[in-house]
Amino acid sequence: MTTKLKHLPLHLVAALLGAFVAVPLIYAVVGGFKDTAQLSTNPFGLPDPWRTGNYTEVLAAPEFWRQLGNSVFIALATTLLVVGVSALASFVLARFAFRGREAIFTLFAVGLMFPFAVAILPLFVLLRTFGLLDNPLGVILAQAAFGLPMTIIILRAFFRTIPNEVEEAATIDGCGPFGFFWRILLPMARPALATVSVLAIVGSWNNFMLPLVVFTDQQWWTIPLGVQQFQGQYASDTARILAYIVLAMVPALAFYAVAERHLVSGLTAGATKG
Repeated sequence: MTTKLKHLPLHLVAALLGAFVAVPLIYAVVGGFKDTAQLSTNPFGLPDPWRTGNYTEVLAAPEFWRQLGNSVFIALATTLLVVGVSALASFVLARFAFRGREAIFTLFAVGLMFPFAVAILPLFVLLRTFGLLDNPLGVILAQAAFGLPMTIIILRAFFRTIPNEVEEAATIDGCGPFGFFWRILLPMARPALATVSVLAIVGSWNNFMLPLVVFTDQQWWTIPLGVQQFQGQYASDTARILAYIVLAMVPALAFYAVAERHLVSGLTAGATKG
């Protein structure tokens, strides 16, 4: 009984934080089944009658699926690039001793303190110079660059936990440095790779400012830009806007629900082995 009372404040805080997340989400889901008149007269009650038209109209719109496809493509491409480059860089920074190694790692760590908003103007000029405006590569390369610091920090910490005896045994068996990296180190680092992949995908999916700056052609708009455009187009139809927002959140929530176990296990492994 004493133990339960001891953890009661933690449970109350967790319940309060959960309510802050769940209540707006439930309100949006239920509100999408109403019309604007019902939202005005009965904002917190159940719909009467339930209207599915808001959701079906969004699902029937080709723009929604195009934006969804753009977001998926950009998120996957960004993740492959940032994880691939970071894994190679982290392997060198973790397993090789050379002059300036810690200085290079510190430079990446400093990148965590560099806010994206500060770089938006020079980044725009740079992308325009290379002709990457209205090009998905402009978003993919920029997102990957800003994702490198966190990814390298996580992977380097995990790579350093692999015992040297494993590498020595691989060398005796004829594995070179890249063979050890590809055949042994990467399979052993699956929890960490899953963690950084989830972070990269979610970060790309939620990115609003960079696609807003890069894309003027609506054919390349992503889900966050689509939400903004939809809100402007149907500013007086709050129920339809809620339906659009809910459907835009579903892929990210579904992905996170599947990947949440890998995210937690990867962060825990890095914390306990670091």
